Amino acid sequence: MKSNTIRIDNQGNGFSDAIEEARKVAAYNNLEKKATVQLEMLTHELLSLARSVTGELQASFWIEGEDRQFDLHLNTKTVMDKEKRFLLLSSATTRKNDAAKGFLGKLRDAFEEAMTADVDHSHEEIPYELLNDVSGHEIESSDWDGYERSILRKLADNVKIAIRGGVVDMTVSKRFAE
Repeated sequence: MKSNTIRIDNQGNGFSDAIEEARKVAAYNNLEKKATVQLEMLTHELLSLARSVTGELQASFWIEGEDRQFDLHLNTKTVMDKEKRFLLLSSATTRKNDAAKGFLGKLRDAFEEAMTADVDHSHEEIPYELLNDVSGHEIESSDWDGYERSILRKLADNVKIAIRGGVVDMTVSKRFAE
């Protein structure tokens, strides 16, 4: 079965609808309370990961399930740079681009990786590493801490990230025990 597709944006629209859709899928499949909470948590962390890494979010979310095997899907477009690409792929179980299959796929992936832009940090007055040494400066990390990634890795059986151009497909798989 496939759930309804939920549209999500970075203003938070659709976020609660996606969590509610996960509850409906769990109820439809007669999952116990613990499995329901895990499915909700996987949904929340997948959406948070996408928003944290890409910065913007215009995405489609849906869940596919059969028996007690569930795949949570998120599809979004983003302006890709080397940093985003690295953070996204480091979230995958294999740490590889799942869209790079076969010779042509690997060739396209290598070309796209070479063509992605470097992140411009020139607007930063003092490098972050030096700010730690400045006395009286409150340390404020704007960097992503990877919390969502660690939760997904702990709860999910598999996390796949497929990047083709500026389109990112994320799939989180979980099989619940009988």
